[in-house]
Amino acid sequence: MNPLYEHLESALQRVSGFIYPNEVELHWGLLVVIYPYITGLVAGAFILASLEKVFRVKEVEPTYRLAMLTALAFLIVAPLPLLAHLGHPERSFEIFLTPHFKSAMAMFGFVYAWYLMVVLLLEIWFEYRADLIAWRKQSRGLKKLLYWILSLGSKNTSPEAIAFDRKAVYAITLIGIPSAFLLHGYVGFIFGSIKANPWWSSVLMPIVFLFSAIVSGIALVLLLYYITSMVRRKTPDMPCLNKLATFLLIALIVDLSLETLDFIHRLYESEESIEILRRLIFSKLFLSLTIVQLLLGTIGPILMLAFARFSRLPDEMKRLVYFVAAALVQVGIFSTRWNVVIGGQLFSKSLRGLTYYKLELGGVEGLLFGVALLVLPFVILYVLVKVLPPWEDTRPSEST
Repeated sequence: MNPLYEHLESALQRVSGFIYPNEVELHWGLLVVIYPYITGLVAGAFILASLEKVFRVKEVEPTYRLAMLTALAFLIVAPLPLLAHLGHPERSFEIFLTPHFKSAMAMFGFVYAWYLMVVLLLEIWFEYRADLIAWRKQSRGLKKLLYWILSLGSKNTSPEAIAFDRKAVYAITLIGIPSAFLLHGYVGFIFGSIKANPWWSSVLMPIVFLFSAIVSGIALVLLLYYITSMVRRKTPDMPCLNKLATFLLIALIVDLSLETLDFIHRLYESEESIEILRRLIFSKLFLSLTIVQLLLGTIGPILMLAFARFSRLPDEMKRLVYFVAAALVQVGIFSTRWNVVIGGQLFSKSLRGLTYYKLELGGVEGLLFGVALLVLPFVILYVLVKVLPPWEDTRPSEST
């Protein structure tokens, strides 16, 4: 072997913290963090809604319509982070004009269109059809026209038609469950299939993404149900909150178990990347991973939910504990997305050094625009709730 080469190799082995200049800038920023976070909320909210229609969990029935509208509001916003990140959002139409079926990224357009147009919109329409007809009869002016448009001019409210609506909702929900798995599971598939990145390359990545989506969706619906009940000066249904808390607790335990299994698997393999990943966890990601994601966002809510669910606390205290635990879960899940997307870009390809990510305040990739994207679904949900009230006491008598 060339002595000069041996000298260079020996010198490189002693180098610590080296990173090439072209690896300093991260290609994926806050927008790519927000994208899987929002799609996870969509999938989780829909899966929660399916518990009532498919699995007959009657306790969560008060949240069914709210969960569907929540999924729709967030699904409308879901592609916006990616479109803004592209810089030329008009090029996204090429996905449909020149389809590339071997690209996981390109297939998102078709998965999104299927889930929005076929699953969510159809299920919501069949669920609300009889109510839309009744509301149209009770309304005047523009509101009457709006309900006529939304009902597509339908007039049939016979028992046979309403029975068909219920069968249609059931069938669409059956189709929607694997569709929801596909919608968010493929995001984890994209990261998990990048073999060159040891932080992402894991066969468990799609499953971890999916269960974290279920966790975030249940937590969001619990938060919204509690807040909307307080705003409407209604007492939240305690059996419903207890059941939501139980499902959230189970999903959190499974999610934590999967992430722990993934971490143990990485340690057992002990590949050459394990050293740089250890440095990443205990330096750059210590606060966001260990403190925020693990302690505040996972273990803390598990203990709070378990204590409140199986203790003899008054209902008022239980509701408050559920609310705080669900809020912490949202922080933890967002931190999870941050640690995956940003964390996977903080070490060099040579596995010898770490870089940093600086979040700007303004600009398309900045904090303000990211916050606006996170607020926008709630604005859309507010409009949807005004047009399509999801609560049982707002349903017209003709359709009940």
